[in-house]
Amino acid sequence: MLATVVASAVLLQAQPAEAQKIKMATLVPKGSTWHNILMEMAAKWRTLSGGRVKVIIYPGGTHGDDPDVVRKIRLKSLDAGVLTAVGVAEIDPSVYALGVPMMYSSYEEVYHVLEKMRPGLEARLARAKTPFVVLNWADGGWSRFFTKKPVATPDDLRKLKLFTWAGDIEAVTLWKSAGFKPVPLAATDLSMALKTKLVEALSTPPQVAVISQYFHEAQNMTDVRWQLLLGATVIRKSAWEKIPSDIRPALLEAAREAGTRLREAVRKSGERDVAAMKKRGLTVVPVDDATRKLWLETAEMMYPRIRGKVVPATAFDEAMRYRDAYRQANPGTDSR
Repeated sequence: MLATVVASAVLLQAQPAEAQKIKMATLVPKGSTWHNILMEMAAKWRTLSGGRVKVIIYPGGTHGDDPDVVRKIRLKSLDAGVLTAVGVAEIDPSVYALGVPMMYSSYEEVYHVLEKMRPGLEARLARAKTPFVVLNWADGGWSRFFTKKPVATPDDLRKLKLFTWAGDIEAVTLWKSAGFKPVPLAATDLSMALKTKLVEALSTPPQVAVISQYFHEAQNMTDVRWQLLLGATVIRKSAWEKIPSDIRPALLEAAREAGTRLREAVRKSGERDVAAMKKRGLTVVPVDDATRKLWLETAEMMYPRIRGKVVPATAFDEAMRYRDAYRQANPGTDSR
């Protein structure tokens, strides 16, 4: 009898503990390069953890757009999300300082400012009512305006119904104050809105326009880099701390490696994606230097309303200060 009890105890100890499941949602479409990189990260987490951690990825907006994902993480029906700045801003709006329209002129400039601001940003996310841990920072490329009718100038865009994220009341007010026609919608409703002409224009990177097929309905692209679509992969702190502490550093390193790969993939694919869309009917609307200045003036006209209302004033000023310092140290880099 005693031998049987001992044998049973040994057998139970030999059984591996059930894997901790990390449910992660994203708007990234299934089968895209971005999705593949996330899947590879998930596989690496399982290997590095010896099977103790299993990441389940829900792509393509199946859990809603970014605000929905953040809400579900808070409610613990999800654990993590690959978010754009819109989602991160649901936790802390300071992240919008990295995406102020036409404030930055290069990847290097944005990531210089991000690196300077990152400790503060991550600390605020960790102190939120529902604390979050940032696993990596990445981006979707430079947003441009994709439109149903050719748009060369800001006045051309003012005539069209422009997509904005649902729930972002300050952004809607900002666009209206500048004479535009914002239409707030969930990102998951955007494709149908373009087909029904509820929306006639949107700001999105070429890479997103390709993988989401927006360019089929909005076949004109204005050749102005409006803002970088920054984002981050975040996990609820309580879910992160359930992972054994001895394996967290390796998992964090794997996540950051995935973020680097995502950034590199985006940078390499930009021109290729535009060329592919042109072959399938996209018209690139050229913008000369004088017209580009009009776009910059339009963006800068919004800054007083962005500062303090969309972006906390301290974060806006901090980002501007780091950007200006970068330009002073790297003259000639402002190529907007």
